[in-house]
Amino acid sequence: MKIAMASDHAGFQMKRMLKEFLASLGHEVRDFGADSEDPVDYPDTGREAALSVAAGDSDVGILICGTGIGMSIVANKVPGIRAALCNDVVCARLTREHNDSNVLALGARVIGNETARELVGTWLSTDFVGGRHTRRVEKISAMDREFRKAL
Repeated sequence: MKIAMASDHAGFQMKRMLKEFLASLGHEVRDFGADSEDPVDYPDTGREAALSVAAGDSDVGILICGTGIGMSIVANKVPGIRAALCNDVVCARLTREHNDSNVLALGARVIGNETARELVGTWLSTDFVGGRHTRRVEKISAMDREFRKAL
């Protein structure tokens, strides 16, 4: 699987750790920055990773900032992205099963590395269940198309 990753300076260390974890699972990681703990604006790196997912160049994305909130906001501005901020395994599983999320946002100042690995592993190994949830996800996709036309 091709995974787009991005962080700001607060998420840099967690991103580095998760890149190694994902590589050990056989995934290809596309890193959109940050490249150090020097200050960087999360909208810049998060946007590029989200665009990669929306364009189909990456299968999914994982974005990390201090709380995960900023990255989730940025990603959800990109049409075609369904980003979910998750701090627990239940939400990581349900956002894949019910919402078919394609971007996972994490907060490096909120969760630890072990929790991050657990969330990523759960999220990547969970499939969309479809059924009644398909109608809802299709409504979100229709909103994306409607908003693009309005702009």
